[in-house]
Amino acid sequence: MKITFLGGVNTVTGSKFLVEYSDKKILIDCGLFQGLKRLRLKNWERLPINPKDIDCVLLTHAHIDHSGYIPLLVKDGFKGKIYSTNGTYQLCKILLSDSGHLQEEDARRANEEGFSKHKNALPLYTQNDAILALKYFQPVDYFKKIEFSDHISFEFIPAGHIIGASMVNLIIKKKKILFSGDLGRLNDSVMNPPSVVTEADYLVVESTYGNRLHDKKSPEIELKKIIDGIIEKKSVLIIPSFAVGRAQSVIFHLNELKRKKLIPDIPILLDSPMSVNATEIFLKNKKDHKLSIEQLKMFDRINYISAVQDSKKIEFKSKPFILISSSGMMTGGRILSHIMNFGQNENNVILFCGYQAMGTRGYDLIKGERNIKIYGEYIPIKAQVKSLDSLSSHADYSETLKWLESFKVSPKITFIVHGEQDAAEALRKKIKDKFKWECIVPDFKDIYKL
Repeated sequence: MKITFLGGVNTVTGSKFLVEYSDKKILIDCGLFQGLKRLRLKNWERLPINPKDIDCVLLTHAHIDHSGYIPLLVKDGFKGKIYSTNGTYQLCKILLSDSGHLQEEDARRANEEGFSKHKNALPLYTQNDAILALKYFQPVDYFKKIEFSDHISFEFIPAGHIIGASMVNLIIKKKKILFSGDLGRLNDSVMNPPSVVTEADYLVVESTYGNRLHDKKSPEIELKKIIDGIIEKKSVLIIPSFAVGRAQSVIFHLNELKRKKLIPDIPILLDSPMSVNATEIFLKNKKDHKLSIEQLKMFDRINYISAVQDSKKIEFKSKPFILISSSGMMTGGRILSHIMNFGQNENNVILFCGYQAMGTRGYDLIKGERNIKIYGEYIPIKAQVKSLDSLSSHADYSETLKWLESFKVSPKITFIVHGEQDAAEALRKKIKDKFKWECIVPDFKDIYKL
């Protein structure tokens, strides 16, 4: 039995972990690399294993850094089943299709406007490739034990984070290998906390915020300050947001401010077809979150925008208003056009409310860069740039350590993944100091016998 780390190590993207036992090969997560160019180029490299030889994929959740490589895996010959929770499957139906569409649009725009270095830019995969890949999905309920083969079984355990997110408990010859996926917050305002787990022989745990603590203050306090400012200046609050998870959390807190009459009934626009669809899925999956029926009704008061022509009209809308659009790290999507339109006005505010990976436009803005390249052109950003970490859907290091306290038996090895190098090393040290566990931060393509 061995595990190979094919992504999601020393970075927060591209999660892929290959477990092999006897003649079986199981891939846990199948994500796209995002951010830095050297990482994105890995998406174009062939996997060290032939996709035809992989027996199944176990998917922790739908975010593209965990699921976005699936269409290419299928395109290159994978024929097995892709197991996920029902919520993850519902979200993947929109996320993967959208990813394929964006791949095609980026290639088309690069060819038309000539800013690609390649003579004929091609998409990594197409929207049709993504739709075909959905046929391989097999949705499974939480806690339902699936006997995959002799000596191999698995189950999905709720992880909080977003709708459908799960840990994967893979059992091989009575040895338990637990993959945390992305752990949610212990006391999130919207999502349920990750389930308590008491044992695992081997643990693969994320470290996105392995060296950081989230702000303990209510996000509504900071949101109110910002909104009061844009009302006074009759300007725009632009929120680049992940379509799944963050958009719904932001809407909840804005609705709460309105419900408590702490802000006036300022228009809230959600301009992202994917976010609109993801919100519908969020509202249907009530078991995954904490919101009451009354709180869910507030979502009806949002201005949902799907049509391209309606999106283009936003530029001319009377101010003030709040605009939420994806993608959350500004790697693509309609947010780019809105940043071009509104980012050059010093009275406007750009507010980030989720993790920004190195190499993304969001990361550059947070770090102080004010000339951002969009569609081959450098755009001067004069708007105020703010960040609100308290809205993150990832556990910080304190919450991760608290979750680990439930383990009654120490794992033989704890692998620290899904974090930049500094964050992964920081969490490794904290776990080792507190629990005395053997911890390893693996590198890309590292192989360990279990």
